[in-house]
Amino acid sequence: MFLLDRTPRRTALVLYGNVDLRETMPAFEVSGRVTRLLVQEGAPVRRGELLATLDATLYQDALAAAEADLAGRKAALAKLLAGSRPEEIAQARATMQALLAQAENAGLAYRRLATLSRRHAASLQDRDNARAAFRSARDQYTASRQAYLLAVKGPRAEDIAAARAALDAARAAVALARRNLDETRLRAPQDGVIEDRILETGDMASPATPVFTIALPSPLWVRAYVPETALGRLRPGMAASVSTDSFPGTRYRGWVGFISPSAEFTPRTIESPDLRTALVYRIRVYVCDPRGQLRLGMPATVRIGTAAAVTGDAGCGGGHDGGR
Repeated sequence: MFLLDRTPRRTALVLYGNVDLRETMPAFEVSGRVTRLLVQEGAPVRRGELLATLDATLYQDALAAAEADLAGRKAALAKLLAGSRPEEIAQARATMQALLAQAENAGLAYRRLATLSRRHAASLQDRDNARAAFRSARDQYTASRQAYLLAVKGPRAEDIAAARAALDAARAAVALARRNLDETRLRAPQDGVIEDRILETGDMASPATPVFTIALPSPLWVRAYVPETALGRLRPGMAASVSTDSFPGTRYRGWVGFISPSAEFTPRTIESPDLRTALVYRIRVYVCDPRGQLRLGMPATVRIGTAAAVTGDAGCGGGHDGGR
């Protein structure tokens, strides 16, 4: 509602509105069951203060599993970087030499039986069995020789690169699990006052479900409406004086911080039927309230002078953002 000062000088514009402020609704970034709510409605909170906790059992287990996997990845990479131990190389060499001897003996036996079979002194079946044994021994020797060469050369660069990538992924999984565990503790995002507790102990919480509503003490403003006929008398930064019925002897310093660029019908909260159909412009008058006396929704009277403009946050300890 608005009222023009009808004194001959017409030096002030009197408006009626309500105190308004910003709110934030913090929520957990992970899902779970609420185990503790540490603040009540009306309690002042500081940024970073612990507000609530979730059951962290699942997130603790997930972190333990991720840390165990990380330890395994570290061990696997360390093994690749260290290469084969001297004992492993010696064992591979001994195996290769033993299989070489077996292959040579099998070759001699095969050649002997082949000669005898041509003379009809040995059966073709014995010759074929000897040939199969020789080929098997030769293949085993070839495989053991490759294993020995690999043991000497060590792991391939590709294997080491893959192990490093797996280790990086395991580290990221641990960081994510640790962050999720930390997110089971909800902290105040800003200084403010608890306005509402939305959830209670035992409720299921999720990132889409706020736990509290927190009223932010700054910025504080009065939302009011001005008629089109008086719009030309206002500009951002103009000095204002705010008073309330709750504290009749107190005048709060203020300034015009925002003037709506579009007209609207007067809100239904305006009691006068004559004014409800009028086109008005919404304005925001920022208020200095160092004692914290003003409350959300409190009716307020705004007197706006038409003298020199002032800096928006002069002497108030906080600025205005000019937003809606």
